[in-house]
Amino acid sequence: MNLKDLQYFLAVAELEHFGKAAEQCYVSQPTLSGQIKKMERQLGITLFERTNRRVMLTDVGQQIAGVARRILHEIDTINDIAQSSCDPMSGTFRLGAFPTLASYVFPKLVPNVKELMPKLRLILIEEKTFELLEKLRHGQIDAALLALPVHDDLLMSQPLFDDEFMLATPIDHELNQLTHIEQHTLGAHALLLLEEGHCMRDQALDICQLHGMAQEMDFKATSLETLRQMVKAGTGITLMPKIAIDRTEDNIAYIPFKAPAPTRTIGLVWRKTTARKAAIEQIIASLALENSDR
Repeated sequence: MNLKDLQYFLAVAELEHFGKAAEQCYVSQPTLSGQIKKMERQLGITLFERTNRRVMLTDVGQQIAGVARRILHEIDTINDIAQSSCDPMSGTFRLGAFPTLASYVFPKLVPNVKELMPKLRLILIEEKTFELLEKLRHGQIDAALLALPVHDDLLMSQPLFDDEFMLATPIDHELNQLTHIEQHTLGAHALLLLEEGHCMRDQALDICQLHGMAQEMDFKATSLETLRQMVKAGTGITLMPKIAIDRTEDNIAYIPFKAPAPTRTIGLVWRKTTARKAAIEQIIASLALENSDR
């Protein structure tokens, strides 16, 4: 058994299809299938349940897949350590961010990173906070932009900026006559919120519970842009992070809160044991440069 066999095995495990796994691994399907069968003979077990419609890991296959992922991750770590020791600003860097932040930070971040680290290959991942934390813990990404604080003894974080929330209302809404709004005055209104799993939903619910606000139970958005369009359509009001606000928009108004305004603190989070500290410092510098232009 060699590393190629483990890569073939995990490709089939993740895609649940021999043909797609062969394409991903750039080999013929007979070659990949032959290596999987050879691996099963060597181990004396069945790794996959095979039917005409799908391929599934057996129970023992599930256990071996977990070990195989750890082995390949450690190999990647060895390569990262070797590469970063030769040139800390080169190689691949996998950076994550949650959906209500990614599309507003990444477009400005990429050119800044390229300027500071032209040899670095930046891979961007957009996932919900829970998935990003899991990927961080398992070494599948190098760092992530998250709302702080993050409580995990394996991770470190650096605050970058505070993103203030504003109240988004339809242009003809009764609250739109106000130049500023106090949080406690929203008790008579219900907020449109994101679906479960988004950290911004949790932040908004904290604000709702603190000031007696309700949530609109008949609607849960899958994205921040869906929330924006529903406000424009007159469906209701919501909280909008300042980073996502475009002042040139039509049919929507953004009302600032009186101090202290609700905010979320955005920071960069990484593993304490990472070998990419030099690159992380430059990523932080790039984000600081981006934030200074905001």
